[in-house]
Amino acid sequence: MATKTLLTIEEYAALEEPEGLRYELSEGELIVTPSPNYIHNEIRDRFNSRLRAYLDTRKLGSVTSETDMTLARNVVRRPDVAFIRAGRLEGIDLDRVPLPFAPDIAIEIVSKNDRADDLLLKVSQYLQGGTQAVWLMYPNTGLAYRYVPGKLEPEVRRAADGGRFEEPQLLSGFSLPLSEILG
Repeated sequence: MATKTLLTIEEYAALEEPEGLRYELSEGELIVTPSPNYIHNEIRDRFNSRLRAYLDTRKLGSVTSETDMTLARNVVRRPDVAFIRAGRLEGIDLDRVPLPFAPDIAIEIVSKNDRADDLLLKVSQYLQGGTQAVWLMYPNTGLAYRYVPGKLEPEVRRAADGGRFEEPQLLSGFSLPLSEILG
């Protein structure tokens, strides 16, 4: 029987990522996935630019894409889009990889290669790491699933029914129609 070689965060951070692949660390296990496709990146960039424009005028925090973030001792995830509340980056070495904390909001654009059990594990890791809301965006169906701590079932929003991305506790006044992102 083969044994798994588990990595520390330091070993993970020292890895060279080959072109065309992305790494994450889940409970010490190296997770290797293909680079995102064009549609995935367009959705990520649209979302990021809308949120960045909003944040630039309100100073509520920062938005970043594809940034490694530490969720636990042996868990590093790279959300497609992450919101970090104002003040949390103060005193942090921003050249450090990964950042030493979980995002306040994590947004993942689901690709055809993603498996449901892997996505649910990732959601669980975000929430256990302190993320206050995790959104899974499904471009092919126009659905968005919002997960928050303490609730077993996600809130489901449909782009076709006028569903919106809103997080009033963290992003007061920001409301983005899902049809503008997923459509």
